[in-house]
Amino acid sequence: MHYKQTATGCALLLASLLTGQVMAATETPPSKIDWSVDKTWNLPAKPLDIVYSLDGKRVFILTEQQTVLVYDNLGELTGSIPVDKGVSAIDIAPRGEKLFLINQETKAFSDVSIDFITDINTVGSPFLGLAKAPVIIAVFTDFQCPYCSKFSPLLGQVLEKNPDTVKIVLKNLPLGMHQFADPAARAALAAGEQGKYWEFHDALFALPALNITLDDKAIEDIAIKLGLKMDQFKSDMASSKIRQKVDQDIMDAQKAGITGTPSIFVNGHPLRERTLEGFQQKIDAALGKTAEK
Repeated sequence: MHYKQTATGCALLLASLLTGQVMAATETPPSKIDWSVDKTWNLPAKPLDIVYSLDGKRVFILTEQQTVLVYDNLGELTGSIPVDKGVSAIDIAPRGEKLFLINQETKAFSDVSIDFITDINTVGSPFLGLAKAPVIIAVFTDFQCPYCSKFSPLLGQVLEKNPDTVKIVLKNLPLGMHQFADPAARAALAAGEQGKYWEFHDALFALPALNITLDDKAIEDIAIKLGLKMDQFKSDMASSKIRQKVDQDIMDAQKAGITGTPSIFVNGHPLRERTLEGFQQKIDAALGKTAEK
């Protein structure tokens, strides 16, 4: 190897860097960065660590007062989580549904589950159960979603087990990948104008391989089999009233940060364990909190 040539080259490079540093001290180089302060939040305690959710909707700030403050992207404090003394670093799952804590004093790692309570607008939406039931289960569904179809019978079991305490509300979230999910949602609501929403709902989900077989003809066939007045059905399905109902459901889903179906909330708490037992745990917890009030 040519060590002398290499050493000479390194010396020349170092000299050029040092010359550049001297020039930087005496001259103002042209800036290639534009910057501005978008937000400044006044915190109640000294911050130790900070992390953003992947969607940018939540900010988690660990403070010296052994709390994690949770802010929305507008700088509004939405809640706080107490942590043990010695926690010095935090991280989160992509959407903030998990909080990870590192404790230097105890050499411990903690995994904390987080539920973000969401106010779901259920006014005017189709429902099963008692109108004034203390527990409201809001279900965002897509009529061309096979998972929603398989999940639907479980709702009947939940209601059968909790007839006096549960109200099941259906919200529409037709996904863009499903061509006939939106017309199916409007068709079910149009059937509801003739008192047959749930019959239409059940018939849609009873279609074999509904993500393939659901189309305009299938929708019309269901309406005919249910004995709907077809002129009224078609008029209602195309009406601005029905269109606005579906659009409102979509807006409510976006506000709640929902991106897939089925998505279920029990008194505003997201349901992750989609089993009868998982439902019952959430229902019992909600009833306990209701009783405390």
